[in-house]
This record gives sequence, structure tokens and C-alpha cells, in this order.
Amino acid sequence: MKKDLHPEYHQAKVTCISCGNEFTVGSTEDEIKVEVCNNCHPFYSGKQRNAERGGNVEKFNKKYGRK
Repeated sequence: MKKDLHPEYHQAKVTCISCGNEFTVGSTEDEIKVEVCNNCHPFYSGKQRNAERGGNVEKFNKKYGRK
């Protein structure tokens, strides 16, 4: 086998730009910067808002006066 074929694998520090959260992961890079992490992402933090606009059936019933 060839020597020095694979990159070095070590622990990298990941820093979130938006909230400042830091954690470590295994990577070939020394330092990783991300824009959104699981701490500040709306889906994973539980702060996601669902749009309650009604469906097509409700729009039809409202338009034609049905209850």
C-alpha cells in the first residue's frame, strides 16, 4: 500500500457563527465554521412556526357560503 495516502483524521472544533455555540467532531479539518447549528436552527430548537392559512376545502366553503 502507498504511504501517506489518506488524510489525517482528528478532532475538529466547530463554531456556529450565528449563536456562538462550539462543539467538537471528527474531521480532516482543524476548525469548521457553520452559519446555523442544531442549537439555533428553528426546526431542531422547536421554534419553528407553521403557517395556518387553511386548505383548499376551507377556501371553497368560505367562497360559496357553505359551512
